[in-house]
Amino acid sequence: MMTTSNRTSILTTLSKITWRLLLTYFLCVALPGYAAQFELTVVDSQGKPIKDAVAALVPAQKINYAAQPTAIMDQRQKMFVPSVLAIRVNTQVRFPNGDDIRHHVYSFSPAKKFELRLYHGLTAEPVLFDKPGMVVLGCNIHDSMVAYIFVVETDYFAISNEQGALAISAPAGEYQLQIFHPQLSGNYPEASLTLVETAAQKKTVTLNNLSPPSSAKPDDEFSNLF
Repeated sequence: MMTTSNRTSILTTLSKITWRLLLTYFLCVALPGYAAQFELTVVDSQGKPIKDAVAALVPAQKINYAAQPTAIMDQRQKMFVPSVLAIRVNTQVRFPNGDDIRHHVYSFSPAKKFELRLYHGLTAEPVLFDKPGMVVLGCNIHDSMVAYIFVVETDYFAISNEQGALAISAPAGEYQLQIFHPQLSGNYPEASLTLVETAAQKKTVTLNNLSPPSSAKPDDEFSNLF
């Protein structure tokens, strides 16, 4: 006959086994496999850090991105915020106008040509960016407003900070490293990259062919009337 002590011991053992099985499942199945880490530093020819460089890790196997996530490009104090935005291809971007004046957002870039005529607040329809490439934004009323959207064919991307640093978590595997920047003249050569789970992949990239920053045109005296 089983005693109370034996029953308690069996229940305790079963409980431990159950928790171990659940933990194994959670670590191996439930969690996404973002086990590999890529750390990049972007500098210019003088070794100074470069802000707003976009790095993208494109998987060797092409992926069909059906889902349409949403990103935000705001407008505040007659500026686009952020000035540089990176998104995955097939992303919808909303352009809320946080100013008390109207804006007229447009782009003539081959990757996405569109126009959002004079509007306030949240009235503009989202824009679907379904092709990779750089999209330069402007405002037809306020010439000083300029921003850049980089559309990449991957979920694994990041933008460098003031120190020129960025980090990307992605599953271990083979990738093509792509680098973009608003001042970059031409395309930066792609580089093959292998990410492993055992150690972070660290790399420094030097961008030599940077053009001078474009000087914003001053708004005219009628721009505040809109």
